[in-house]
Amino acid sequence: MDQTFSKFQPVVLSLFRFITGLLLFQYGVAKIFKFPVLPYFANIPPLITTAGAIELILGALLMIGLFSRIVAFILSGEMAFAYFLGHMFKKPEEPVFLPLLNGGTAAILFCFACLYLATSGPGPISVDEMRKK
Repeated sequence: MDQTFSKFQPVVLSLFRFITGLLLFQYGVAKIFKFPVLPYFANIPPLITTAGAIELILGALLMIGLFSRIVAFILSGEMAFAYFLGHMFKKPEEPVFLPLLNGGTAAILFCFACLYLATSGPGPISVDEMRKK
């Protein structure tokens, strides 16, 4: 069983990188261009607009696999920052750690997905790999 699945690991890593970048890119599009129209992105503060720009640009770089490790590392840090600032301490007087209660599940998943990509690399289907050749 291990041998059967392990031969697909490099290609699935590239797919994982692409999908992670695509999902972050869509958050950037929603925050910057207000598309699709979502009520919770209607009047967003400058910090979230900055996060949207980071997600838009770095999400696109992650999708194509350019500078993947450093991009993924920066995105991992941004998602950790988003969890602690935007979810856990949304109400500073009563911090809520549990992601199910504070809505931070996606931020934690993105944080660790990007941390994994920063350590594992982009996979064989990426601009980074083409640049090596």
